[in-house]
Amino acid sequence: MLLSKRSFMAGALGGLAFAGLPFEAWAQSAGGGTLVIGSTQVPRHFNGAVQSGIATALPSTQIFASPLRYDDKWNPQPYLAKSWEIAPDGLSVTLKLVDDALFHDGKPVTSEDVAFSIMAIKENHPFKTMLAAVDKVETPDPKTAVIKLTHPHPALLLAMSPALMPIMPKHVYGDGQDLKTHPANLKPIGSGPYKLVEYKQGDYYTLEKFDKFFIPGRPKLDKIVVRLFSDPNALLVSTERGEIHSAPFITGVRDIDRLEKSQNLVVTDKGFEGIGALNWLAFNTKKKPLDDVRVRQAIAYAANRDFIVKKLMGGKATPSTGPIAPGSPLEEKNVEQYKFDLAKASKLLDEAGLKPNADGVRTTLTIDYIPGGDEQQRNVAEYMRSALKRIGINLEVRSAPDFPTWAQRVSNYDFDLTMDTVYNWADPVIGVDRTYLSSNIRKGIIWSNTQQYSNPKVDELLGKAAVETAPDKRKALYSEFQKIVVQDVPIYYINAVPYYNAFAKGLGNLPTSIWGIASPLDELQWVTPPKT
Repeated sequence: MLLSKRSFMAGALGGLAFAGLPFEAWAQSAGGGTLVIGSTQVPRHFNGAVQSGIATALPSTQIFASPLRYDDKWNPQPYLAKSWEIAPDGLSVTLKLVDDALFHDGKPVTSEDVAFSIMAIKENHPFKTMLAAVDKVETPDPKTAVIKLTHPHPALLLAMSPALMPIMPKHVYGDGQDLKTHPANLKPIGSGPYKLVEYKQGDYYTLEKFDKFFIPGRPKLDKIVVRLFSDPNALLVSTERGEIHSAPFITGVRDIDRLEKSQNLVVTDKGFEGIGALNWLAFNTKKKPLDDVRVRQAIAYAANRDFIVKKLMGGKATPSTGPIAPGSPLEEKNVEQYKFDLAKASKLLDEAGLKPNADGVRTTLTIDYIPGGDEQQRNVAEYMRSALKRIGINLEVRSAPDFPTWAQRVSNYDFDLTMDTVYNWADPVIGVDRTYLSSNIRKGIIWSNTQQYSNPKVDELLGKAAVETAPDKRKALYSEFQKIVVQDVPIYYINAVPYYNAFAKGLGNLPTSIWGIASPLDELQWVTPPKT
């Protein structure tokens, strides 16, 4: 979690924040200038075709172009595809590519590259449902790609977003090497607005303007430098000093408050609706007594969502009441809210046969949390301990030394309750279904259906919604799904993770689409020079 820990003495920073990086990387050039982004997210590599997550999405969406991009109203916009047409039966999508797109090595982008990339993403990307419906991609001419589907796939257009469908040059990546470990992942060639020119692992990477980018007049900047910080507080201080021009994905409430006080920064939560990060409490529904829905409902009534959001998170987070994130056009607000009610919680536990002993204790459970995210994870887990004590549940907080330990416990069902943060990724088929489909109960795989939740009606609804092309009918299916899941409580929903961005005030055309800064920054520009 970005900017969630403070472990470094600000006074010790001095000029060390940029040690090892050439000064000219920060100098304002005579053209569009240089943007310096600070991040604690260290990428494994730069190819979003085989790697999900924010650390990869930030550079990948600058280096690679995709068929479509999206505005802040969830509307698809042309990108590599100047037009697209869905067949009346929903079984094919035809893309007409722009005429003058080039890869960074000067070779043209063709339908062969699109076909190769789509099939490669289907084979290698961790989101298996995202392109599961794709059968093949036909290339009748160099500027036409026809995506053939086994069934209608209403999520396909969103899957063509920059963070999810980078178009790779077949002549580079199609050489037979394993795409997950391909050497070009660290020296990528794309057709996006910026090209990678330098990477000092764990320290910084530099993106330079691609002069032959296919959209006239873009990108606006000459260079983007992404400085990688191991310490979140060092990033915070550097942003306040003007050494960093953009600090994305801020989640710490105190950090947000602190940056909002700076007169030289614009701090905004606009954007990111497509990512849809939800913070929640998950239950092991196969473990007694949590296999009884009344026990899970009782815990939901005892957890005070309003207190968590308003007090623990300082009002910076948006409450979440269901599996589809606030801001999504598919969100169903008319679900059981689980308003704070200790009497109802106690009654449900009595009905479930969990009577208090002489000490007032009904049962003892354990709660885990993702390490490193204090405000969204550990603090809420600690609060739940005191909250559940009031209804006779003794809750023991169990920490993990690192993320792999937590992930191993949860994915192998070695838990009672756990805090978790999971992304919607714009469409339920891409990022929501995986949590609730009984077919996705896969031991050892984190962020699958680790709750072991199984409801045949939910499976049926999700199956129908995944192929329904009529927007109203699709929304109705997902509305029914949300009501059932909230009633079954495999998960108690708490809040949308408050992703904020801090930008230097001299910047214009800030990225506020549904993908936020995990989208092409070709319009971002300096209106006035940065203050340093």
